[in-house]
Amino acid sequence: MHSDERVDEELEALQAILMDEIHIKTDDRGKAVAVETTVYPWTALDTQQQYVRVDLSIALPARYPDISPVVTLRNPRGLEDTTVAAIEAQIHDKCDDFLGQPVIYEIINLVKEQLTACNVPCCQCCICLYGFRQGDHFTKTPCYHYFHSHCLAKHLRISHRIFNEEQDKLPAWQRTDTFQATCPVCRAEVVYDVESLGTAPPPLDLLQADNFTPSAELRRLQQQMAALYLRQKQRGGIIQQDSAVLLLTEDGGSAADNR
Repeated sequence: MHSDERVDEELEALQAILMDEIHIKTDDRGKAVAVETTVYPWTALDTQQQYVRVDLSIALPARYPDISPVVTLRNPRGLEDTTVAAIEAQIHDKCDDFLGQPVIYEIINLVKEQLTACNVPCCQCCICLYGFRQGDHFTKTPCYHYFHSHCLAKHLRISHRIFNEEQDKLPAWQRTDTFQATCPVCRAEVVYDVESLGTAPPPLDLLQADNFTPSAELRRLQQQMAALYLRQKQRGGIIQQDSAVLLLTEDGGSAADNR
């Protein structure tokens, strides 16, 4: 069978199985040149339990499947670099094993299996900077960023309070009553029930963290900075209007002293 016929049959089968989950790119002659899809873990169609994902691009060389496709993983969410590298290595081995045979469906299944096996975000909560542990209550935004529910609730409450304070500074005709919550990472719009999020307990690492005690070195640096601040203030190097502060040079003089 000619290689083009093998590819056509494979793509028809993929479209029948995956339907809208895949996108087949073609050239000017209508020949398939790549298959693209976003892969999620198996969670029995419960999308709220899908905490990782990756965009998969499979470029089809002219002689595919007699030569291996070029596979690229893009925009991984919730995955460590080492996990992505391990998946790429397994894809390479799979392509070698299936050389001369259609392999696109096998690649998609392989990636899906690996995502299912590591369906826990490996990143940190960018609000508290702690990771996610078994027992933590966390939230995935629609843009696939992750936060402890407790932390996100605090962030949204503070954001709303700052919004109201800024609105109070505006003349009445410029004010708006509509507050739009956004993702702390990418600023995409999000909608959450803050009261419900706020019922979640703090992250375990935060609860178990030792109380912070400044070291002797830190106290010494604080004293030095306090003395430097007073010195600059006495010399007129501190401008408090609009909370502006003149930059300090390395020798302790203000920027204005060196002009």
